[in-house]
Parts: sequence; structure tokens; C-alpha cells
Amino acid sequence: MKRLYEDLPPVEIAGRKLVGRVVFGLLVLISALVGATAGLLLVYTTDLPQVEALEAYRPSSITELYDDHGRVIGSFALQRRVVAGYDDFPPLLRDALVSIEDKDFYRHSGINFWRIVGAAYRDVESGGKVQGASTLTMQLARNLFLSPDRSFHRKVEETMLAIQIERRFTKPQIFTLYANQIFLGHGVYGFEAASEYYFGKPAKKLTLPEAALLAGLPKGPGVYSPINHPDRAVKRRNLVINAMLEDGKIMAAQAADARSSPPTLHLQHDTNSLAPYFVEEIRRYLENKYGADQVHEGGLKVYTSLDMDLQKAANQAVLDGLAAYERRHGWKGNLENVLAGGTAALNKDDKDRDKNKDRDKNNNNKDLYDKDKYEHPDWDDEPEINGYMHALVTSVGAGIATVKFGRYTAALGQADVAWTQKKIPDLLTTGDICYVKILALAANGAAHVSLEQDSGAQGALLAVDNATGGIKAMVGGRDFNESKFDRATQALRQVGSSFKPYVYTAAIDQGASPDDTILDEPVTFETASGPYSPHNYDEKFEGIITLRRALSQSRNIPALRLASKIGIKSVIDYAERFGVTSKLPPYLPVALGAAEITLMEQTSAYSVFPDDGVRVTPRYITKVTDYEGRVLEEDYPDVKDVIGVRTARIMTAMLREVVLHGTAIAAAKMPFPIAGKTGTTNDFTDAWFVGFSPAMTCGVWIGFDEKKSLGTKETGAHAALPIWMNFMNFALAGKDPGEFQPPPTTPASSAQKLDTPDTAPAAEESH
Repeated sequence: MKRLYEDLPPVEIAGRKLVGRVVFGLLVLISALVGATAGLLLVYTTDLPQVEALEAYRPSSITELYDDHGRVIGSFALQRRVVAGYDDFPPLLRDALVSIEDKDFYRHSGINFWRIVGAAYRDVESGGKVQGASTLTMQLARNLFLSPDRSFHRKVEETMLAIQIERRFTKPQIFTLYANQIFLGHGVYGFEAASEYYFGKPAKKLTLPEAALLAGLPKGPGVYSPINHPDRAVKRRNLVINAMLEDGKIMAAQAADARSSPPTLHLQHDTNSLAPYFVEEIRRYLENKYGADQVHEGGLKVYTSLDMDLQKAANQAVLDGLAAYERRHGWKGNLENVLAGGTAALNKDDKDRDKNKDRDKNNNNKDLYDKDKYEHPDWDDEPEINGYMHALVTSVGAGIATVKFGRYTAALGQADVAWTQKKIPDLLTTGDICYVKILALAANGAAHVSLEQDSGAQGALLAVDNATGGIKAMVGGRDFNESKFDRATQALRQVGSSFKPYVYTAAIDQGASPDDTILDEPVTFETASGPYSPHNYDEKFEGIITLRRALSQSRNIPALRLASKIGIKSVIDYAERFGVTSKLPPYLPVALGAAEITLMEQTSAYSVFPDDGVRVTPRYITKVTDYEGRVLEEDYPDVKDVIGVRTARIMTAMLREVVLHGTAIAAAKMPFPIAGKTGTTNDFTDAWFVGFSPAMTCGVWIGFDEKKSLGTKETGAHAALPIWMNFMNFALAGKDPGEFQPPPTTPASSAQKLDTPDTAPAAEESH
């Protein structure tokens, strides 16, 4: 070394020594930095999740329920997500997302160094924390493994995880994981679910403006919600379109057309709202069998017996029937009113109405509530024409009232409330929550409605396929949001005369004939609790009549005489054979329906008649598969012989007489072979009609939950039968209804008297 410097000037020698020391110092510093960085990275990586777990990763998925045609009728989920593959996301959507979120996605190795440096510089300059500059891979790492807090520590972990993910997975795999995981607002996760929710179609069918709108959501799903903030959503969408144009993904003409396109949403209705009582029954069953986690996160596929079209018809029939009942009994008022401090029920008598008017006057017609903030649970569902909904009265004038529901407003004119026979100011007050039927909806948010009433009357309907036992439609009440109590499966109600077919079945099965006669005149039964003197509904007596006529006209005295002769315990035994599991006390009045049975039991039992004496157990589910498609359970019809073919066909013919010439004669005009029985209880607390065609059995019940009277003459024929007819007309339209098989003929000479005027039968213990 000494020789090297011997020929050099002293100044140059000193300079070279200085450079050597600087280089040596830099090397030491770099070594220290590398060591420190390695140590720091070691600290950060100690607790990092293992990205290998992504190979078996499956995001929380929706459990979907399908009807008998494969259409979605409900779902269970903690996160609304539909898992899709890479090819399920169209190029338009992939290009839009990459252009706005990560232009170099297909070129970088997990991080974009220059974007990070730029973002860090801006954050230091502004005094903020490290943020922005995240690639799609970094966002995926954060969403899957890390907390959303913005800190240097989290950013380092995010970066290192992104690098590991890139080393182990391909770009399409990373994109797919990201596109299925990301939150996109309103409880929706992943672009496939978002496409279905916002636009009502799969992602493959997205247009450019739609794809751009969805691609703009990851930055701020709440801020850019097209539902809550449409203006912001459009601005963000156009920014995405411009980014795609800059990247050469679309042409200028395409961009211009897309930017000028107004946002058009087709929000997917809550599928659970179609058949909420049916879906709730399935939820309870599945959670009991598979556990809540599997049901709400496991992505099960549940194939049910329900028919979506029949369910819609059932919903409409029940609501229309209840509206008709309400109109028959006039306006009752007692509407809830929204006040500044909350809600209160205001009675609409003259005194209170005067107070309300004075209150409005004293407040100079100022709002007593925030119209923009008030939300009714009904408004969570998208309104439909001919549907029913609660609405907020926003103003009341001399001959017009304005109401609001969701994003729609409507004006109620005098013609829309004519059935009440009252003037609008006598009906409504600003702030009232009224009940309306939706007659028309316009794209600009205008609507046409009629005023209806919800006084608390409830209805239920159940329809069962005779051959399979599959439940095709089920309505458990007027409004699931207000009451989740299922009146189709849980409510025990007295069934009235709809119980009588069990009495006649027992008689026919023991050798009686429809042409046998029985006495219809006053009688007193001696019971352990004292004399029992029943009467007929019309307070009249027909003397000696056939069993056929006694059933078709629903005569009480003959039914009781017959039950007394057979024995009420024998009658109850037959009812239990039909599938009635509710406890039936062995008292004679049970023959007239003084026993509580569910609509499910009664409807299923009636299907025995058109099924030639065979009972098929009702069922909701046909098959359940797991996320991978493995069959977890498969249900097949469960059949059991109840009565003989002869008895079943004779009873079918007798119940057909009820429609053709009896209490259900209003249904005789229906162009299908149908049969059934009305039912009405004392004081008109319950109205029933249970009937069937060769293919389907349907039961309808109307009443109040508290078992108060529906009103005079609100019989099964008057209140329940019209609902049944509306539903069955739809259910059977355009289909081959089939034919009832004829019963065996009975020679006239074989007819016998089952009772005589001189005998008063003894009875078992009665009410």
C-alpha cells in the first residue's frame, strides 16, 4: 500500500484516504441498516398469519333456499356473499377495478414502491399517517388478516403479506380472492353479490356504466353508495371510466356514452320477504340440525317444496281478503302518529282531532318530526304494485293528503278513501302512519295508492301438494315484520264445522251411506255435566234428511246425533289417524269443532280425501347440500294408509256437494273439480275454509289473535272462502286439474235411518 502512494502527491494521497474512510463508514452504516431492517422485519413477521392457509380458504357464504323450480326464495348469512370464479367476473369489471385501484396489478410483485414513496411523502407533508398506495394484493392481505387501523406497523405487515401472497398465488387467483372478499356496502360482500343486489343480475351481464359504478365502491362503500348518495356514486363512476380511457381499456365514444348514462338500479328484493314464515320454519329446523354457524356461514343449498308463483298468489289473496274484510266493517282509525319526541297512538275521535289541528296551527304547520329520518320497517322491502304498505302522512288538506313510503310519495284524493264514507281531514292528521294499497309506481318516485286499514285482523293460508306432501305456499299472518308468530303452524284455533268431515268419515267407514237418513230437530243430550241442547246456525230444523245433505248444509244437530251414535272417542280416533296431533278432549261438542287445531294439521288431514285414503306427511325440504355439493339429506314422501278407498271417495263426493249445493256454493262457479268444508265458530271468532282439487289441498283461516269476534255473519263462507277461491283460481289456471274418482254406487234399498224421532241419544261428557 505504501508503494502505491509513493509516486502520488501528498494532497491526492490524503484525498484517497478520506474516500476510503467514507466508503468504509457507508458500508458499516448500510450493514447496520440492513441488520436493523432484518431485525425489524423479523419482529414484524413473527406473528404474521401464514398465507398458506389461503389455499384452503373459503369465505363465509350465503346459505340459499330454492323453490321447486330452482329459484331463490330466501337466504341466511352473516355476510351477503356469492362466491364466484375468475371467469365469472367480466373483463369490463376486471379492467375497471384495476384501472382505478391498481394500474400495475398484473406487473408488480405485490407492492408498488413508487406509489408508496409518493403516498408517504404526501402523508409526511400533511402530517397524516401512512395511507393510500395499497395494491389489490395489499388490500386483500388487510381484509383477510389485519385490522383496518392505519399505522406504520400495520402497513409493514400488509406489505410483507402481499409479497408472500404474490409468491404463492397467480394473479387470477389473487384477483378472485379479492373480488369475493371486498365489502361493497349495504351488507354486500364481493362483486357477484353486489351485481345481484344493485342490478338484479349476475356480474357477467354488467354493462360498462354498471361495472364502473361497482368498481368505484371499494374506496368508500358508504360514501359512494348509489342508494344513499347517487350523485357521489355517479362522480366516482365517471372517474373510473376516465381511468379506463387513460389506460386504453375503452374507446372515447364508449367512455362518453357511459358517462352520460343515468344510473339505473334494480335493487334485489329481500328474498326472505316472499315467504318469511316458511323461511323461518326452515331456519329453525336447519339450526337445530346443523348449528347456527353452518347455516349462516357454510353456504348450504336448501331445496324446498315451495312454488314462488303460488306463494306470491297466496300473499296477494290473503292481503286482498283482509282488505275486503276491513272495508266491510268500516273505518276505525286509531292510527299511530309520529311526534317530535317519538311515537304515540292517537285516537281519532273529534276531541283529539281538534287538539291535533290546534297543535298544527300553533306550530305554524312546522314539522313535528323529521320526515327525512323516519323509517318504517315496511320500507326495507321494495314496494310492488298491488302490495300493501304502511305510509307516513306528510300533509293534510281539505280534499287531499300526501303520504310517503320509502322513496315514493303519493297524493290521496277523496276517491281513494271513498269506502270510509268520511272526509280526508276527518280521517288523517299530519304524522299519522296509515295503511295503503299500492296501485301504481313511477320511476320519478310518484305513486298512486288507496287508503286501507289494518285493525288487527289476521289471516293464514297453507297449500299442500296432494301427491308429495310438499308445502307449495304458506302465509302465517298479515305482516312478518310486525308479528313473527306463525298462524299456519303455531296457532291453535277452534275449527268449527270444518271438523264435521271426521264425524261423517267415521260413519261411512263403519258402513253408513250418504243416502242414509238422520233426524234434524231439537234434541237434548244428557251429559255428566248436565243437559246439552244444541241448535243449528239458522235456528231452523229440516226433519229427516240424508247424511249428504246434513254435511253439505252443515247442520249441527245431525252431526251431533251421528257423533253420539258412533261415540265421540271413535270420532277423535279418526281425526288422529288423519294426522291431527293436537289434544282433542272426548266431549260431544268437539263434533262441531269445539277443539283447537292448527291450520297445518287441518289442511294436511283433508288431503287424505283426494289421495284415496292415504296421508302424505307435509314437508318443507326436499334436499340439502353442503358448500361442495355433497348431499347432507334428502327427503322423500312419507305415506300412511288412513281410510279405505271407498270411504275416501264417498267423502270426497259428499264434500263436493258442499261446494255444489251447500255452504260453499259461491265456489261452484269455479271451472275446476273442487270440494271442501266451511267452518265457523261461536261468536264468529274464527272463519275457515279447507278444500281441495285432485292435485292440491288448501286451507284458509281468518280471525284475531286475541280471539275476539270478526263480526256478525263473518262465516267461513263469507270471510275465508273468497281468499281460498282467489288462490286456487290462480293455482289451477292453465293446468290439467284432473278428476275425482267416482265413489261406488249404493243401492237405494240399502239406505237406513241412523236415528229416529223417538230416541234421544245419550252423550259422553260435554262442555
